Amino acid sequence: MSETPEQPQNEAIDGMGPEATDVDSILDPIEALQGEIEQLKAQSLIERADLENQRKRLARDIDNARRFANERLLVDLLPVFDSLEAGLASDTQNSPLREGLELTLKQLHAVAERNGLVVVAPVPGDAFNPEHHNAVSQVPSTDVAPGAILQAFQKGYLLNDRLLRPAMVVVAQSD
Repeated sequence: MSETPEQPQNEAIDGMGPEATDVDSILDPIEALQGEIEQLKAQSLIERADLENQRKRLARDIDNARRFANERLLVDLLPVFDSLEAGLASDTQNSPLREGLELTLKQLHAVAERNGLVVVAPVPGDAFNPEHHNAVSQVPSTDVAPGAILQAFQKGYLLNDRLLRPAMVVVAQSD
């Protein structure tokens, strides 16, 4: 009988008694569930971030669609601007027809500007900007600094800071 009282003490000391096994069997699923909860929280954060990124991307796409909706129309109007300006440049007489053309061109430019169109009209001496200008040739010159614009052949246009057509220019040749 001396063995019986020692047996429960040994089991309690070892932590392997029936009660400890029951606690472990209860704690294991709880720990597994807590791990799963942490995983789901992390996944939820990732999905929220993805959703927020999609919202931002959609808002940016909608904004760009609004800003550039008239791009095709404005590109088609550029030759009309060129023709009206060429007609006005060739007719130096003050006539009612010329005045009508000037008013028409002014109105067209006003409508285009309200829709985000900006004219790129370089003048001699301006610095050449390859983002807005297209150099059709280089000519030696003492009138302007080398690499500067010597003459503009055709105006360029920007739509909301996006280049629609570069200005066609002649650049002073560097030595």
